[in-house]
Amino acid sequence: METHGARRLALLLEYDGTEFAGSQFQPAKRTVQGTVEAALERFTGEHQRLAFAGRTDAGVHASGQVAALTTETSYALEAFRDALNHFLPEDVAVRAAAAVPDGFDPRRHARSRVYRYRVEDGQRRTPLTRRRAWQVERPLDVAAMAEALALLPRDSRDWAAFGGAVAAGYPTVRTLLDARVERVGPHTLEVTLEADGFLPHQVRRMVGALERVGSGRLTPVQFAEMVDGPPASAGPVAPPQGLTLIAVHYAPGVVDWGT
Repeated sequence: METHGARRLALLLEYDGTEFAGSQFQPAKRTVQGTVEAALERFTGEHQRLAFAGRTDAGVHASGQVAALTTETSYALEAFRDALNHFLPEDVAVRAAAAVPDGFDPRRHARSRVYRYRVEDGQRRTPLTRRRAWQVERPLDVAAMAEALALLPRDSRDWAAFGGAVAAGYPTVRTLLDARVERVGPHTLEVTLEADGFLPHQVRRMVGALERVGSGRLTPVQFAEMVDGPPASAGPVAPPQGLTLIAVHYAPGVVDWGT
């Protein structure tokens, strides 16, 4: 309940998801939400539940996750950010804090989310990057993968085929806004996907199927036709460590990170 002097803040979070059981709070498990809430309580003395823009699975990273809270503290935004970071562990940090309207909901008010998936291909496994990329020893055909992504619908569509198991009545219609792949190094490629929302495991299922296109086991047309398949039929599910939530977009003026 909002009290006199309370204000709504948005936090821009970055984290390495390797040691987390996902972003959403789970009893007796280490989660991003639980970790940030514990740091907030140590810093402000306020016990509260954060709202997140979206869930990330165990092992999935973020550089642009957005969380929101209501606080009665009066610290300047930069001081709030720096003080909270003092109480956070090394694998999660607040990149910025912003004042937002009282009713701000980081999930409901988001216009789109952007995910990036990193694949290392055509070389032997590399221990130093194993936590940040899917390592595929065979070289992948990026041109074929780009063709496959270009065939995906850009209108409102039922994406249940690429989603994981969901409860009965769970809405599965989403709008894909952008889908592209590019080679960013001799043995590295990145898949970037933007939509108004994603189903559980949708991005990882899309990348898992896309890898089959790149390895010649699936044609671009066959990939695109998967959209019309039965629920959870597309895939396989790519491993989590290559995936990063890089941005959540809002209407102009809703969140100003000061950058």
